[in-house]
Amino acid sequence: MRILFLSFYYEPDLSAGSFRSTALVKALSQRLGGDGTIDVLTTHPNRYQSFKVDAPSRESTRNVNIVRFHLPRHKNGFIDQAKSFIAYAFYVIQEVKGKDYDLVLASSSRLMTAVLASSISRCKKTLLYLDVRDIFVDTIQYVLGGISSRILLPFFRVLERYAISKAQCVNLVSKGFLPYFVRRYPQMDYRFISNGIDEEFLKVDKNYSSRCENKPIIVVYAGNIGEGQGLHHVVPELAKATLLTHEFWVVGDGGCRELLLEKVQGLSNVKIFSPLTRKGLIKIYKQADILFLHLNNYEAFKKVIPSKIFEYAALGKPVLSGVSGYASEFCSGIEGVAVFPPCDVEKGLHCLYRLGTGGIINREKFIDEYRRETLMQRMAEDIIMVSGKPLK
Repeated sequence: MRILFLSFYYEPDLSAGSFRSTALVKALSQRLGGDGTIDVLTTHPNRYQSFKVDAPSRESTRNVNIVRFHLPRHKNGFIDQAKSFIAYAFYVIQEVKGKDYDLVLASSSRLMTAVLASSISRCKKTLLYLDVRDIFVDTIQYVLGGISSRILLPFFRVLERYAISKAQCVNLVSKGFLPYFVRRYPQMDYRFISNGIDEEFLKVDKNYSSRCENKPIIVVYAGNIGEGQGLHHVVPELAKATLLTHEFWVVGDGGCRELLLEKVQGLSNVKIFSPLTRKGLIKIYKQADILFLHLNNYEAFKKVIPSKIFEYAALGKPVLSGVSGYASEFCSGIEGVAVFPPCDVEKGLHCLYRLGTGGIINREKFIDEYRRETLMQRMAEDIIMVSGKPLK
């Protein structure tokens, strides 16, 4: 069996999509053994301009062939991202010419990877399996806003239908997505395999050093710093209110990093770090007393499960989570997670004080349920089943 896998992000890039896609390919490779090959078409690391790491343009390991395309330099704006994807699509189309596949697989958050996969699947008359990590049509209206949104939304809805309607199976990373998709595509076959906890975080030694009583409580946020996270709405005010008691460490990059830097100027208890490898990030996590998660107050984000919650939960530390909707429901079910409405500084402060100075929380049941390796093994089995190709 030959599988084509499209993922815009892949190791060693730093993103939820990269970590998920890499784990899925590993599970598929193990399950296929000598009965198949996987062609992974992706990009060189480009998630953050401030994070640079080398990776081979072509590499083959066992039954996996990875091709990474160089993209033009870009920022995180909508136009730049569109240009980058056009370049990616062009390279993908060139790469698959003359090649036959039994199944096309795509992991997509920004819709267009799914559209590209659907197009290739139609041209080559193969099966299509989609892993949907976000509702792009829902999100884009908040990113664009105003007239641009009203003009482009009908176009993106057509593209979404084109992508989804061809798939034999659609996996949704959040059950919060289901009402949206069932209302529009009731005939589809849906699965629910979420993000999970990677081995690096399962192996972390939880015998953390005891904090000194006279030192501030360290609150750590790690991840994207964009409009979707809305950190600029909450971190400055939380920091002002806790100037003498707490420190906020923000690790990452994104379209709103400069805005956040501007708003926390003069606040001595806010530190902003560039993106780190997981090894470096774990060192930061070990110093944290409380871990922080926040999504902006947009309707679209009420359907998601923030991928960051899984690694936070594995570390056994208290979590301050500013989310709503299904995300709030999911996070509230995890021991030691205090949930407040997004951008609500007053309620955020109340939850922050409620978490106190930290401590270790036993979340073994949650960890067992959401091990990434186990979840991706399930997904690999499902993909092979959908392909209809029996393995030895």
